[in-house]
Amino acid sequence: MDTQAQIKEIVESNPVVLFMKGNAQFPQCGFSGRAIQILQACGVDKPHTVNVLEDQDIREGVKAYANWPTIPQLYVNGEFIGGSDIMTEMYQSGELQQLLKA
Repeated sequence: MDTQAQIKEIVESNPVVLFMKGNAQFPQCGFSGRAIQILQACGVDKPHTVNVLEDQDIREGVKAYANWPTIPQLYVNGEFIGGSDIMTEMYQSGELQQLLKA
C-alpha cells in the first residue's frame, strides 16, 4: 500500500485522528502537546494518534495529503481540520467542541 493510501485508510477508519510528533502520553513537541490537551478538553479521551517521528514516509506524506506543511494535523470524520493554531481558535470559539460532538 502506498503512503497516500495508508494515510487515507487511517483517516477514514477512525473518527478522530491526530498526526503528531510523539503520542498522546508523551508528545514530543509543544504544538502536539497542545493539540492533545485541546482534544482532551473537548472530551476526546483516546484520539487515534499517529507518531510521524516513527515513519518518515507518513511524516512527509501527510503534509502532501492535506496540502498542509506542518504537524500536528487533526482529522475528524475523514475531514482535515487543521493544525494546533486552528484547533486553538476553533476550541476558543466553541466550534471544535460542536464538531467533535456531531
